[in-house]
Amino acid sequence: MRLELDPSPTPAKVAWSYGAFFLLTFLLLALLFALYGVSPLRAFGLLFSVVLDPLGLFEVLRRAVPLLLIGAGLSLAFRVGFFNIGAEGQLLLGAVGAAYAALFLPTGPWTLPLMFLLGGGLSALWALLAAWLRVRFGASEILTTLMQNYLAYYLVVYLVAGPWKGERVFGFLYTDTFPQAAWLPRLGESLVPWPTLLLGVLAALFLHFLLFRTPLGLEWRVLGDNPKAARYLGLREGRLLLLVALLSGLLAGVAGVGEVAGIHHKLLEPAQISLGYGFTAILVAWLARGGPLFTLLTAPLMGVVLAGGDLLKLELSMPFRVVDVFAGLMLLALIGAEALARHRVVWRR
Repeated sequence: MRLELDPSPTPAKVAWSYGAFFLLTFLLLALLFALYGVSPLRAFGLLFSVVLDPLGLFEVLRRAVPLLLIGAGLSLAFRVGFFNIGAEGQLLLGAVGAAYAALFLPTGPWTLPLMFLLGGGLSALWALLAAWLRVRFGASEILTTLMQNYLAYYLVVYLVAGPWKGERVFGFLYTDTFPQAAWLPRLGESLVPWPTLLLGVLAALFLHFLLFRTPLGLEWRVLGDNPKAARYLGLREGRLLLLVALLSGLLAGVAGVGEVAGIHHKLLEPAQISLGYGFTAILVAWLARGGPLFTLLTAPLMGVVLAGGDLLKLELSMPFRVVDVFAGLMLLALIGAEALARHRVVWRR
């Protein structure tokens, strides 16, 4: 008995593989709840109850906005074969650029556009550095972008604990509050900044159009599906990778701008700004299977998980890290389902 690659699995086989692994994921999560002394049915009910409550839906939307922006960029990057694991750091760089524009430059009607320009631009350049290292020296972007996350993290810590620390924050680590001109408007009384929500939807639509309806998108898909064929056809691999890195970094930076300008109105410690959005968005992009448009579905799905995790913490006194366990199990399920769908068992020698 041996495993062979199945290049064209049937839709039924793909559906069966994914269904089996997702069922296994929920069984493992139910076991985790039971070991914690909580009824699995009650825990699952609470986890998904946020979609039945207007306030819960706003919370889902708030969590989905950064995931949508980052996930759309990452789905494009993964499709092209640029494995950007540094969205967490790129989000933080976006927050840094926005905070600089809000705190240290003259304020006016131009403040918010300038925050997006500086935040998005800084993050795009941060991602571009990793792409350049791959193109120029063959460095793995998985390692370089991962290391960049730590650099960005400690840069923010240094800023909020040192030169940018607010004058009226006592012992806390954050800057002074941004002026009103640097605040993004929200949806009603919620914490959802609607400009970044709109940008996320537009970004998913635009990237999908770019990927599947333009000559540039065709080159990206050829490069992602078969790099050797792309080189044989004379496609400029370096230029294509640099461009996709710029776009994915830019969108992660815009997400960071949205978090500090729309929700916190100050630069905070890194963990309070990002809440792990950069890593969770990897799952959003993976679920979208290389289609930026599908992040319009997968980002709210993960938003439900995150918002439901908050509810589990409040109602059942469970550690919030149970959400990380859920996300990790889902990622493992996706990887396992993909491997199972793409292989077949051969019984003969």
